[in-house]
Amino acid sequence: MTNQRKPRGPYRKSAERREQILQAAYEAIDEHGERASLQDIADRVGVTQPALTYYFPTRDALLLAVLERRDVLGKELARTAGSDPGTVDTMVSTTRHTTEHPGLAKLYVTLSAAATDPESPAHDYFTERYRKLAAEVTHDLETQQESGVIRADEPADHLARVLLAVLDGLQIQWMHDPSVNIAEIAETFTRMLVASAGPAPEAEPAE
Repeated sequence: MTNQRKPRGPYRKSAERREQILQAAYEAIDEHGERASLQDIADRVGVTQPALTYYFPTRDALLLAVLERRDVLGKELARTAGSDPGTVDTMVSTTRHTTEHPGLAKLYVTLSAAATDPESPAHDYFTERYRKLAAEVTHDLETQQESGVIRADEPADHLARVLLAVLDGLQIQWMHDPSVNIAEIAETFTRMLVASAGPAPEAEPAE
């Protein structure tokens, strides 16, 4: 079996520099939101602002990379807590993480709104993100419906989309009013999913 070798020389240094820039951008945006400047990020790494474009050609590319890191860290947080990243419980627990990182939350909301325009650089990212999340949550809900944990009188894919809409909506409300306890409200919503006596809906016969 062939051993996988780690990048060496300039390739390794390039990967390390990219990682440093991405981490600096993550921290700057966590502190200042989308207002974080490229100069601030460059200063944190100790490079010139034009040098950033070698690794991230545009500001949008860097912002999307930060959001991708946010998603990865969220899943790692779930695994550390012993949860499946796609479960409803994990989705709700991320609301607590959101309140601890308002800058990243603001970036997410801002880019998500802009991404509704098909011409937005973030359009494809958010379209694919929602598709994957909806599929993961639907699968989790179907499993819990089969075991009788949550209500089975509504389609799992509909409940998944509603759950994602609730979490995104709560995030926006919290940004307008930080006194809104989005974690507790999210938990209230999940209790509404608790098993109902109704059977799972039957598919309509094809005509």
